[in-house]
Amino acid sequence: MRALRSSWTLALVTTVLVGVALIVGWLGGEWVVWHSGGSEAGLSAEVASAAESGSESRTERAEPPQFQEARRRMVDRQLRSRDITDPKVLEVMGRVPRHEFVPDELDHEAYDDHPLPIGHGQTISQPYIVALMTQLARPRPDARALDIGTGSGYQAAILAELCKEVYSIEIVEPLANEARKRLAQLGYKNVTVRAGDGYRGWPEYAPFDLIIVAAAPDHVPQPLVDQLAPGGRLVLPVGSYPQNLVVIEKKKDGEVERKSVAPVMFVPMTGEAREKRKD
Repeated sequence: MRALRSSWTLALVTTVLVGVALIVGWLGGEWVVWHSGGSEAGLSAEVASAAESGSESRTERAEPPQFQEARRRMVDRQLRSRDITDPKVLEVMGRVPRHEFVPDELDHEAYDDHPLPIGHGQTISQPYIVALMTQLARPRPDARALDIGTGSGYQAAILAELCKEVYSIEIVEPLANEARKRLAQLGYKNVTVRAGDGYRGWPEYAPFDLIIVAAAPDHVPQPLVDQLAPGGRLVLPVGSYPQNLVVIEKKKDGEVERKSVAPVMFVPMTGEAREKRKD
């Protein structure tokens, strides 16, 4: 087991993040989530297929039993007890080792209901918001996914377990390089990570069946809508603090529908998104 190191700086940052998350939750109730943030059904044949695909895509690694128990509690208390009902999402959230995607000194908090700092001014989202955005995106085993804002790679790993191909973009180059190495070490062979600005998506691999954005522009980037396949879904936070979690769905006939889901708090989207801010 990795040693749990502590420092005053990280403790202070974590305390502030937790405090803000608790304040936000108190002000708005459980449906208000903080980022960077039902009923239980039996596993279907599609779920079994996704699980089988995921087990082939990565290398299973031995881990301390306390992490397995922490994941079980996370799924039961933070996800299933709220509004996460997709059995595929619940199964994968209960399998992917989130502690591998946080700093060593914070791995004991990996399955708690709040975001954690991952360096370079960025955070890994609370488990609930990852599950919610994944559920809203409606992944399927034959899907091609675009993940914007790789961070430490956790959302990409979740999508890799549920989709055929995942393309992930991170604007902070050191984070992109670390995530690429981490995902490879964990055995994810269906994820491609590159450093760059995600505002214009990844046209070389478009169209995408689903797109998830983990940073908030003040408007919906049109290039991302254009890169959605018919029937595809784009899930992203939009606005300033707090933002709205928005789902953009492209119908089979090309018509686009937009729906706001809940208030959230994400780091702002930088790069071209900031240059094109609406006044």
